Amino acid sequence: MRTGTALTAATGLLLTGGVPAPAGANETRAAAAPRVEVMVVGRTQVLRPPAKVLARARTLRANGRRCAVAAGTPLAALAALRAPSFAVRDFGACSARSPAASELLYVTRVGRDRARGVDGWVFKVGRRAPGIGAANPRARLRAGGRVLWFYCRMGARGCQRTLEISGPARAAPGAPVTFAVRGYDDRGRGAPAAGALVRFGGATATAAPDGTVTMTAPAAPGRHRASAAAPGTVPSFPLGVRVG
Repeated sequence: MRTGTALTAATGLLLTGGVPAPAGANETRAAAAPRVEVMVVGRTQVLRPPAKVLARARTLRANGRRCAVAAGTPLAALAALRAPSFAVRDFGACSARSPAASELLYVTRVGRDRARGVDGWVFKVGRRAPGIGAANPRARLRAGGRVLWFYCRMGARGCQRTLEISGPARAAPGAPVTFAVRGYDDRGRGAPAAGALVRFGGATATAAPDGTVTMTAPAAPGRHRASAAAPGTVPSFPLGVRVG
């Protein structure tokens, strides 16, 4: 797999990570931690539904040593989740003092899903895989941003596409609501996700060739979620729709 986004899995997976940085260790990094949304999708299922976390600075153990991870990085966001557990390996020369030296930390396992051959764990910020390590300070997330961690099944054109569903933020009870589903490759290039299964308000429908589907809003007022999934792709973050 590509250096920085994912590396070929190696034997001897290491310790689980996710402990806060020691008190007094560069508190400015911790203070600057953005609040972001994280979702984790494994080989066969969603391991962690979307959650908003504070991506604080961390130290993780890899290769028998402690490695500093800067606040706001995708790896700091993963570590902010209480579950699932994960393991990392260092393909560089990390240290407890320099977050920049941790740029080649690679996630080898999340939950029970381990990297195998060219398949393994990658992340996207928004729609794109940045092509750099998850602990690289240059991969810093913005407040309110989204990071998707998922198990990549590498093919000739890269990882499987990740789905995104869009639609109105509000709808009247019982009114028609049209959603659009697109699948994005590693570079953030999108295409209609024909045949994707859309769930909304307890109902399901299949996206047309242009990736759109029209459904009926629930009769009950409140906040409802729409989501999309399709074989061979990574399911979407849910879309909130206020009915009423």
